[in-house]
Amino acid sequence: MKNFWLVKQEPSSYSWSDFTTEGKTNWTGVRNYTARNNLRRMRRGDEVLFYHSGIEKAVVGIAKVTRGAYPDPTASEGDWSAVDLVPIKALRRPVTLHQIKEAPRLKKIQLVRQSRLSVMPVTGGEFRAIVLMGG
Repeated sequence: MKNFWLVKQEPSSYSWSDFTTEGKTNWTGVRNYTARNNLRRMRRGDEVLFYHSGIEKAVVGIAKVTRGAYPDPTASEGDWSAVDLVPIKALRRPVTLHQIKEAPRLKKIQLVRQSRLSVMPVTGGEFRAIVLMGG
């Protein structure tokens, strides 16, 4: 069964444009236990919303998990995980955090309740609602 996720990244560090230029990425550097545990639940084929944090605060694209959790090669100590992602497509229109907060179907999305978490699950309904909002 496919699951759905949202990953957040500061665009000045790694943007959707960087991601699509590379064509794939190792999602490394997550150092929060809840986010790490979410990474560990990701499976090949799961779909992922790519969110620009910081000033932009918007979902900008859709990615797919191509490799489930494995030890994070950037971790010098501790038990951290990474996954591999590929970009699928950009949303025609970014879906802002403000729009997400205003959408009745998204009132319970974790992005609003746990805004600092960098990797989080979303329901299939939440995923589809955001994709529809993005055109």
